[in-house]
Amino acid sequence: MRKLLIILGFITATLAVILAVTPLSKMAFIPAILAFIFGLIALKFSKAKQLSKKSIQLIFLLTIISISLATYKTIFQTSEVGDTQELELRDEESVEDSKEILEDLDLDELDDIE
Repeated sequence: MRKLLIILGFITATLAVILAVTPLSKMAFIPAILAFIFGLIALKFSKAKQLSKKSIQLIFLLTIISISLATYKTIFQTSEVGDTQELELRDEESVEDSKEILEDLDLDELDDIE
């Protein structure tokens, strides 16, 4: 049981670190919390059987790193919205171009083909 918890802790802690450095940093909190829980349970089993705790400490270290990075990115990184007027103009132009293309089509020719 202890080994399973350590493996799950490593997997979720690693996933949390990976998510923390990507633009999906807000999603890193979920695997970080899971890694912390797995680490606590594995620590409880290790204390009961007097086993080594080095791997569990590594899980906690990775968890702390991922939570720190995700928190930093959440607080200090702002998403900026660009100039939406240009996007609206492009959208209107594409609608007008589509209308022109549809008007230029000769539907009688399409009926003859069928």
